[in-house]
Amino acid sequence: MNKKEKAISNFTLAYYSSDRKTGSLHIVSCKQGETKIAEFERLPKTELEKAFKPILVGVTENHQVITLDPVTKKISLSNQFPCDSFAAHNYPDPTSQRDWLMNDGDKETGNDTLNCAQGGSSVTVIEGRDSSHVKYLGTVCVGRGHHQASFSYPSDEAPHIPKQAYISNLKEGTVSVIGNDPDKKNSFLQVIATIDLCEPEKEEALKPTIPNNAFPHGLVYSKISGKIYNLNNGYGTIAVIDPVTNEIEARIPFKGHSNLFVTPDERYIIGRGADRKSDAQHVVAKLTVFDVKTHTVLDSQNLKDVYISKYFFNPEGTRLFLTTSSSGSDEQKANLKTDALLVFDLGKLPSLTLLGELRLGSSAGSLTFVKNAQGASTVFSSNSSKGQLIIIDADKVEIQEIIDVCQPVSHSRTWAIS
Repeated sequence: MNKKEKAISNFTLAYYSSDRKTGSLHIVSCKQGETKIAEFERLPKTELEKAFKPILVGVTENHQVITLDPVTKKISLSNQFPCDSFAAHNYPDPTSQRDWLMNDGDKETGNDTLNCAQGGSSVTVIEGRDSSHVKYLGTVCVGRGHHQASFSYPSDEAPHIPKQAYISNLKEGTVSVIGNDPDKKNSFLQVIATIDLCEPEKEEALKPTIPNNAFPHGLVYSKISGKIYNLNNGYGTIAVIDPVTNEIEARIPFKGHSNLFVTPDERYIIGRGADRKSDAQHVVAKLTVFDVKTHTVLDSQNLKDVYISKYFFNPEGTRLFLTTSSSGSDEQKANLKTDALLVFDLGKLPSLTLLGELRLGSSAGSLTFVKNAQGASTVFSSNSSKGQLIIIDADKVEIQEIIDVCQPVSHSRTWAIS
């Protein structure tokens, strides 16, 4: 353990690391200043094709590994970790204990041949993740991935909005709408609409078509406006969707962005992108603040030698954290800050105000937040290429402690457990 400053939090985290083929799972915990690392016993490789490998769901409060058999849909709890289990992209429903796991299908066709015989790929819904009471609820076939998910729900500002899940289908150029209200038995976990994102004037055929070149990647909901916002990367537009009718009611130009995320208060949408064409030596990251009330851009910033990888908000909703990675030509990569963690002050919105920049030594895999003794959040970064867990003070924007967890790998993820 390499200590820069002793961490002030008690915590228990799961630390998953993988080379995309096999992986390991550790429990990292700290109590009264003493840090312990325990690795789950690894089961040997199954030699199964990826579609048939167990899905890593989480870790229970009793520190048992939760996996899902993709064939039988049986959930298992074990003290052993299947080393070639597959950790799917997960989207938690903010209004329930349900989590939605994305399946992008096989690389060649984008189809999930195990679950969707008629074509398309799938999402799997579970309830009670990271709990011994976890349940499998169902698998729903949608369009071909890659997928992102967002969820509409009623609020004080928009009380008439139904509870629905929206899944974007990158290879189809569509959005699948799925019922997400358990009280509505006829529509719960059923596809109730498919939204065609095609803009005919931007297609060679000059007519609506599926698949198309919309390439959706960036999907958010705002309780303030009661609208779904989908970024069509292929067209450089945002499609504004009414969750009541599931119709596109506006298309807003928004070029130069590759993803969207909504602020914790859901008043603003932040678009992120990267310019790799204007300067042969430098990648320039782009951040844009979009107001959901007026549908106008209020602020935009360019960050030289930065390629934004992932975004995270602290539970208090006061900080935005952006991790960085590598992209671009060899000349551009030579200048990139691939190990930077950028921290922004959300209290200054709609202006984007950078509080500080940390250099972590390697790209962060994920960030996790745990309340410390003072009631604020301590930030934990999993750093894949060094097999480390880095503990960060978000207010001071400084590293508190570095913990060596496992061997260096290409991919890592961490999350808090009981």
